[in-house]
Amino acid sequence: MLDRNNARPAAEPLYGELLDMWLRSSSLRIKASSYAGYRQLITRHISPRLGNYRLSELDNPLIEQFVRQLLSDGRLDGRGGLSNKTVCDIVCIVKSSLRYAALCGFEVSCRTELIMVKRTKSEIRVLSGFEQSRLTESLTADCDGVKLGMLLSLYAGLRIGEICALKWGDIDEAEGFVRIRRTLMRIQSLEPGAKKTEIFEGSPKSESSVRDIPMPEFLSEIAKRLRRDADCYVLTGRADKYTEPRTLQNIFKRTLSECGIDDANYHSLRHTFATRCVEIGFELKSLSEILGHSSVNITLNRYVHPSIELKRQNMSKLNADVMRFSLS
Repeated sequence: MLDRNNARPAAEPLYGELLDMWLRSSSLRIKASSYAGYRQLITRHISPRLGNYRLSELDNPLIEQFVRQLLSDGRLDGRGGLSNKTVCDIVCIVKSSLRYAALCGFEVSCRTELIMVKRTKSEIRVLSGFEQSRLTESLTADCDGVKLGMLLSLYAGLRIGEICALKWGDIDEAEGFVRIRRTLMRIQSLEPGAKKTEIFEGSPKSESSVRDIPMPEFLSEIAKRLRRDADCYVLTGRADKYTEPRTLQNIFKRTLSECGIDDANYHSLRHTFATRCVEIGFELKSLSEILGHSSVNITLNRYVHPSIELKRQNMSKLNADVMRFSLS
């Protein structure tokens, strides 16, 4: 049995020491990718600025000054402030670590509930109907594994990491399903002396991201023609070679250029899929599950971008009500 008196330092620790304790505790319940992200933010941004303070010295004015510095000049390359999202992630770590400190019995003077950073909503580009048709025509012509992967993102909403980890054994073209069981990503290396980053293949983003997605019939037909052994990656057609997300992103951007389509991030395929589904009246609960979201609100708030034409169509429905009332 653990000796509670020896489970933590007898004296008040420096905040940097407390962060190490919090990170070790967090590693028991979070994914390796999340752990690597937390550690990177702590090492780069939190410990250098706050690590040498005692816990009792961390009050709200100090944390607020820390946040302002991150927003104004927090980038390590000296090119201005960090994004609001990154600062929000850092603040979440600070809050969680200080709550952990209180649970460990240390005195914490900071009121963490008062530490807030305004989140800004980044605008993700959605392909227009014309752009989607042009891209689809290019991808279906002489289709290969990479083109099929991009089509699965555009017409089934798969994330880039899910596409890179997808194997032929995950596709049942006879039943028309694609099964999402893994994701592939590049994360910060946890081994000292190793490369800065490494490829990690693991379970999907969340429990709700493990899902079976019905494929449109035309994708099932393409999959039948391209079929490879079950343990082969879809993008490469080989069991011993994968395509990492950064490479697929570059291929996608090159494809857009060849099609004469303005630049977009690969994630715009997923946003385009969600937006088109809403435009044609897709049932939202089904769409949320296909996208692997834990709630419909996430789908609506993050992935639905109604076009001006759809807004016009919805507003025109008011005309019918006006006519109905005027005739009654």
